[in-house]
Amino acid sequence: MHLLSLILSISLLFTGPIYREEAVSSGEEVSVSAPSALLMEASTGTVVYEKDAHTELHPASITKIMTLILIFDALEKGSIHLEDTVTVSEYAASMGGSQVFLEPGETQTVDTMIKCISIASANDACVAMAEFICGSEQEFVRQMNERAKGLGMENTNFVNCCGLDVDGHMTTAYDVALMSRELITRHPQIHNYCTIWMENITHVTKKGSTEFGLTNTNKLIRQYEYATGLKTGSTDLAKYCVSATAERDGMKLIAVIMAAPDYKVRFADATNLLNYGFGRCQVYEDPNQDALPSLTLTGGTKDLVSIRYGSPFRYLDVEGSDLSAVTKELQLPESVSAPIQEQDLAGKAVYKLNGSEIGSVDILFDESVEEAHFKDYFLRALELLLL
Repeated sequence: MHLLSLILSISLLFTGPIYREEAVSSGEEVSVSAPSALLMEASTGTVVYEKDAHTELHPASITKIMTLILIFDALEKGSIHLEDTVTVSEYAASMGGSQVFLEPGETQTVDTMIKCISIASANDACVAMAEFICGSEQEFVRQMNERAKGLGMENTNFVNCCGLDVDGHMTTAYDVALMSRELITRHPQIHNYCTIWMENITHVTKKGSTEFGLTNTNKLIRQYEYATGLKTGSTDLAKYCVSATAERDGMKLIAVIMAAPDYKVRFADATNLLNYGFGRCQVYEDPNQDALPSLTLTGGTKDLVSIRYGSPFRYLDVEGSDLSAVTKELQLPESVSAPIQEQDLAGKAVYKLNGSEIGSVDILFDESVEEAHFKDYFLRALELLLL
């Protein structure tokens, strides 16, 4: 197929970041005391800052980010519902560490269990939900690891669903950012839970009905103006960890701190990273809603075939660039030949800033068109004669 670049240079007010993993900052302009940390811009997945972000460490309760992903995945599929009743097993009730003191045989709704996990970091609620969804914690953990692989979490291995210290239960700051991004972008309703500061639940057992208060373990919810979540963790081996999410002026950031010596350093480091990111980053988007021209089609049952953008385009700038200088260039063929399959690649929209390419978006065929045969040509000729 002969290709002719149809160039359309458009000055954009909104453009968008490339989906890339490398850091765009050495981190010399921000102070982080913890041994491992990472700052990610959520809409693009771009790493803005990293410090030993691929070192494997114990994750403590930030493990629960993946647990919550699987819970919300199940809700999305309709295999469970918020109003469903979960019965607590003896095994789930026996979990140590942070808990809400669920008793064997006690029942709570899925909605309440999510609150217990998101607000109070309840290990007993995690195991109860794992058993409710998969029948056993073991199968649930297998699915956690499978989901982690699908997200590219190459240095993560989960052994339990709550983050209690155990040999082999490890992850990295980078991998925590990946699963945090998945949770907040795929299931943004998590913010309805993890931003609750305090709430009561009711235990109903053989002993009667009692109120139990949940208090958020993430102090940034009250201490940092732009905080939107997400999860804290601390154990003897993991020390103090947090995956902190925040949003300002439409920009969403994820700051991961691991192995901080105490909770004050954990939150101070996260705050420093978030302030650094908000002060440095610009995110713009081209929604790609402008109409594209149909392409000339040869040898098909139609003379033209429609096309569409495959996605919006986002660009993250950390250099203070003038983004009004971004141009968009449509690279499309002069004509195409049938047969055409819908969603096949038709061309690209290439974005440039000051002459350098900063990313691209696929342009796809918006319909399928079959190859024309003798009968099609005959009917077309007959139609012309009858006009």
